[in-house]
Amino acid sequence: MLRKLYDWVFSLARSKHATKSLAVVSFAESSFFPIPPDVMLAPMVLARPERAYFYATVCTIASVLGGVLGYAIGYYLEPVGLAILAFLGKADTFEQSKALFQQHGAWVILVKGLTPIPFKLVTIASGIFQFNLALFIALCVLTRGGRFFLVAFVLKKWGPAVLAMVEKRLALWTVIGLVVLVGAFAAVKLI
Repeated sequence: MLRKLYDWVFSLARSKHATKSLAVVSFAESSFFPIPPDVMLAPMVLARPERAYFYATVCTIASVLGGVLGYAIGYYLEPVGLAILAFLGKADTFEQSKALFQQHGAWVILVKGLTPIPFKLVTIASGIFQFNLALFIALCVLTRGGRFFLVAFVLKKWGPAVLAMVEKRLALWTVIGLVVLVGAFAAVKLI
């Protein structure tokens, strides 16, 4: 199923509405959609490297706005936010997450914002735990922008070779991303 969704999002990147689709996917991924916008950003940058940073800007703005929606779901619609977290298998770790978030909320947002792991978990949790909204938005801009501009830079500079490597080993890169996330999460717990 992951591969089908990946292929569908990748095909949107080649459509005439690619930039609008990129914004929609970036927005949705921060609040409810499972596929990261990098899947669209990559082929768009490869096709038009001169627009790499424009596409990264679109991703960043839409992702931050989607993050604000995720925050609002958690803050104003806590039962809905809790249901989403339960659906994603995070209900059993709620109290642990709350304690971690209260102690290291900014670090959690920074770590999660830079990874391709679903950002919606952090955005909804930020709202539920009533994390400072202004700081939340600033951290989202920093981390999401950093991530998307890094992707744009790498692909603009090294292009198709990087994309071919990721495409060939999608499952491996997903596992590597999870390992990095777990390591970063463990580091945050130790801080």
